[in-house]
Amino acid sequence: MSGRQDQDWMRQALALAGQGERMGEVPVGALLVKDDKVLGAGFNTVIADSDPTAHAEIVALRAAARNEGNYRLPGTTLYVTLEPCSMCAGALVNARVERVVYGADDLRAGADHSVFEVLDNPVLNHRCEVTRGVLAEECSRQLKEFFRKRR
Repeated sequence: MSGRQDQDWMRQALALAGQGERMGEVPVGALLVKDDKVLGAGFNTVIADSDPTAHAEIVALRAAARNEGNYRLPGTTLYVTLEPCSMCAGALVNARVERVVYGADDLRAGADHSVFEVLDNPVLNHRCEVTRGVLAEECSRQLKEFFRKRR
């Protein structure tokens, strides 16, 4: 996939994050794509759903799995505005997502390389290809502005 396509998909993830922000959620958006088709999309709904697992990645994975009728999602790419946490990274590995593309690093809980290394850990039975830093500045700015407004 080209860098241009990655940026286009990431812009859609940023728009999803904005939807979550308008609901008072931490602005993280994600979409799962296969063959240029969105299989599942979502944004954080932890507050709205009173569900600590309702991160954007999990919401997108659940929608894609329902749409595909399978919990395994090979050949897919997840676009997410923030480096996945360990819970989300584990779910991505278990779902056999082929590739993960994210924007901003998460220096407090990131599970690609910032804190943990889950996505491509050689001990696991599946590894995701990872592309970091796509529209990182925009993704980071969206999060920083959200938290600045809340202070």
